[in-house]
Amino acid sequence: MSSTLLLAEDDPHLRQDLQRHFQHRGFSVTACESGTQALSALHQSRFDLLLLDIMLPGVDGLSLLDALRRHQTAPVMLMSALGAEQDRISGFTRGADDYLPKPFSLAELDARVDALLRRVALDRRHADARSEDDLTLDEYAQDVVHQGRNAGLTGSEYRLFATLRAHPGEALSKAFLYQTVLHRAFTRLDRGLDVHVCNLRRKLANIGAQHLQIQAVRGQGYILVDTETP
Repeated sequence: MSSTLLLAEDDPHLRQDLQRHFQHRGFSVTACESGTQALSALHQSRFDLLLLDIMLPGVDGLSLLDALRRHQTAPVMLMSALGAEQDRISGFTRGADDYLPKPFSLAELDARVDALLRRVALDRRHADARSEDDLTLDEYAQDVVHQGRNAGLTGSEYRLFATLRAHPGEALSKAFLYQTVLHRAFTRLDRGLDVHVCNLRRKLANIGAQHLQIQAVRGQGYILVDTETP
């Protein structure tokens, strides 16, 4: 299925060139010559990407951005011949994802568009993965939440879980975990990490997340295994 693009550009030559270019790339393009047309298109359809000129007749690009952000999170790239820093700042603070000053090359445009779409696809995969196991990391509270239940982790336990989860399927050495999680060097008589592992296992089980198992790897350290992953 082709990606959908809303293109709002009042310069007829540039609009036609960009429309042909993106159609050649396989996009389904809705091209608008004014902000008023683009606003109507926004009310009728959802788009995978928006390419908006700032200086549009009728409704300007920043106002279009405001209207979009009230309902959608689709990536937006602003275009403008205005090189003022304030225009870029205003665009980003109002929710733009990128800003492309005119004139620009099609090669640079393609590179930026592809980067935006890759990031959106990655964000969606992460969101899907989070919704599948219904487990989230609350960085502000330094806690893990599963199906609405908080694990009640300590700061060290949260860092331990976050570190293990950031390296799925990889055995992390005790020396690495001591430095990263406990912020001290590992010594063989120090059992502090083992105590944190035991507590973390118990708290994960208490919130129904026992499918996430912290396993000891002999001679190496610990690994986080999701037993529900095929």
